[in-house]
Amino acid sequence: MKVIGLASDHAGYELKEYVKQWLEAKGWEYKDFGTHSEASCDYADFAHPLAEAVESGECYPGIAICGSGEGISMTLNKHQGIRAGLCWMPEIAHLIRLHNDANVLVMPGRFIDNDTAAAIMEEFFNTDFEGGRHQARIDKIPVK
Repeated sequence: MKVIGLASDHAGYELKEYVKQWLEAKGWEYKDFGTHSEASCDYADFAHPLAEAVESGECYPGIAICGSGEGISMTLNKHQGIRAGLCWMPEIAHLIRLHNDANVLVMPGRFIDNDTAAAIMEEFFNTDFEGGRHQARIDKIPVK
């Protein structure tokens, strides 16, 4: 596994700090693209650098968090090489990896607790892309 990229806005900051502890306990490296406090900020300022790092191969995969998870997902998915999936339960994390080969896990910081986030990350990191018929679908995602 490469260095895992992290990004959040102020609403996702607290959960991102938990994610960092969780990753450290696993012995996994990460790069934190910010934010670095709970001061009000714009998720796009941190989502774009994370997306660029995942697209370039500097980081893989990414984890992004904002209040609902929606805004940061929308921003990340503007990038052609990003497949960001919003997860609020482990079963969705399983499917975004299995069927969509998601390369960024997005979580809603205001709507899940640390235990749920841990279960989501376990599922995300322990599920491989199934390929097959799903690859053809993924090949149709980028706008050419």
